[in-house]
Amino acid sequence: MYTLQACPYRKNGQSRLRYVLYLAAFVCFLLLFLTGCGRERLIQPHDVETGAFCLASESSRAHPEEAVQTQAQAAFQQFTEQIFREELSAASTLDLHYTLAYPERFGIEAGTPTLGSYSLTGLIEASAAAEDLKAQLEEFDPSLLSPKQQVLYDTLKESLNTTLMAKGLELYEQPLAPTIGTQAQLPILLSEYAFYSREDVDDYLALIEETDEYFRQLLVFENQKAEAGLAPSDSSIDGIIASCESYLIDPENNFLTETFETRLAELESSVPLTQEEKDGCRMRHAAAIRDHFIPAYQLLIDGMNNLKGKGIQDGGLCGLKDGRQYYEYLVKSGPGLSYSIPELKKALAERMEKDLETLGRLFEENPSPDVMDTAFSLAVPQMILEDLKQQMTGRFPEIPDCTYEIRYVPQYLEETLSPAFYLTAPADNLNRNIIYINNGYSDSTDSLYTTLAHEGFPGHLSQTVYSRFHAESPLAAILSCSGANEGWATYVENLACQFDNGLPEGAGQYRACLRSFSLCAYGLLDIGIHYDGWSKEQAAQFIQTWFQAEESVTDEIWQTILDAPASYLEYAGGYVELMEMREEAEQRLGDDFSEKEFHTFYLDLGPVPFSVARKYFSLWLSQHPGA
Repeated sequence: MYTLQACPYRKNGQSRLRYVLYLAAFVCFLLLFLTGCGRERLIQPHDVETGAFCLASESSRAHPEEAVQTQAQAAFQQFTEQIFREELSAASTLDLHYTLAYPERFGIEAGTPTLGSYSLTGLIEASAAAEDLKAQLEEFDPSLLSPKQQVLYDTLKESLNTTLMAKGLELYEQPLAPTIGTQAQLPILLSEYAFYSREDVDDYLALIEETDEYFRQLLVFENQKAEAGLAPSDSSIDGIIASCESYLIDPENNFLTETFETRLAELESSVPLTQEEKDGCRMRHAAAIRDHFIPAYQLLIDGMNNLKGKGIQDGGLCGLKDGRQYYEYLVKSGPGLSYSIPELKKALAERMEKDLETLGRLFEENPSPDVMDTAFSLAVPQMILEDLKQQMTGRFPEIPDCTYEIRYVPQYLEETLSPAFYLTAPADNLNRNIIYINNGYSDSTDSLYTTLAHEGFPGHLSQTVYSRFHAESPLAAILSCSGANEGWATYVENLACQFDNGLPEGAGQYRACLRSFSLCAYGLLDIGIHYDGWSKEQAAQFIQTWFQAEESVTDEIWQTILDAPASYLEYAGGYVELMEMREEAEQRLGDDFSEKEFHTFYLDLGPVPFSVARKYFSLWLSQHPGA
């Protein structure tokens, strides 16, 4: 489903976690797929401005000996295009709208506006659908497919296998959570719902009017979880309630009203509206906020309060009957890592050791204690992003020209949202890139340069626009692995520390190593709490071993990890996977190693699960002239 991509570091050790909106249960398993690689595309944008796709011209007629192969490739193309149409046709209005700005161009007709449904039955049906899709996929012989199709085949198979790891564990799903839950995400997604037509206005209003009904479904699911002994702890419930309370807003003066007026004004430039139409829309919007949106959040508050005392334990997932099994699934699904959990622990620990060695060397070279007190030369977001674009030259492949907007989290929401996040552009409108900055964090100014590298250039924005522009098919343009996205953004965030950014020599590398060390430590904490069964005291001891942290900070980190299991691993695990690949390439290729070539390889591959990325990395490396 549609995602807001967020930064990995939070004040006092909290995670800048990826937002995932659980709106269409049937669709969610498909979003772990791939963006295809290769230069020769079956489908390509014909309009650079809109990103609209069109079929490429047919290749010359195949030779008779190639007929079987040609037929297989055509059938696979048809299969993936069918998945694209069917899944988006069944998606919620919100999912469809954020995926495609103009679905009619793809033969997809939007139905009755809906936020979708969320139920145990729907989740079970999703598992059955995954089994059926896997069976259809395995009818293809991957050896007959083109190289690009083979990557897609491998990714689909890996993703479906991962999805089926959760079969029978549907009640472990977590649609509500203090920071990454639906209740925190939905208002932002509603506030950024683009108006391309008059119908979009009506659809948006209908979605707000459906909020209370959708939240009733979520509460039914939460009560089913409680009956199965899987209710959240009281501390997690308190966090969810605090998030909900942020949205008990003034019906007429609020951020949704402000953005609604802005979007109406923008629409008028292309779709004239009468004063009567505008007044009617405003009245309906105020009524929807008053009669549906605010009551929906009060409904959640009351419902979650009723669940207090029903959580059976306050520790990690391993304290639940099948908790370890579900955690193994989480590590494979979101982060998409190639490691087993023991291998992941080893990789994180080895990265921390390397970081310590580098930090020790840097301290010997410059023992100045003020290395972290130096500031980046730029502090204005627009100037930072333009500087980052320039710094990319020669180190990364060029991305298509695209526009972006910088916006700020409303002040009264600063405590409940991440320090920054990127709203992924629709596949057919690559100019709609929005980066949100949260000024409510004390370290926001100091970290703004690297934060915007993570969210913008060469991070999420670059990766999204590049992958979608070069996608070979509509399906490839919208599929993604969050660990591949967050791993890349974390990787380039650390590279940006070492750009020409005003920091003195050595300070950037020092900062990058500290970031890397801290993130890997949080990753080990995540595993320790949810898989190894660390108590709060053991977690605190681990933190105090490596960091000077006050008890309140330790408590905050503990609760953050409890509320969002495996989320740190999207950043830490993905980053370590990328660093290991880069270091192997540097070692194998020596003087023939090119940073730009490595980055181009990874971005051409698309945000695929790392088990797939590793396979094609080995192939790329073995075929490199310098190997």
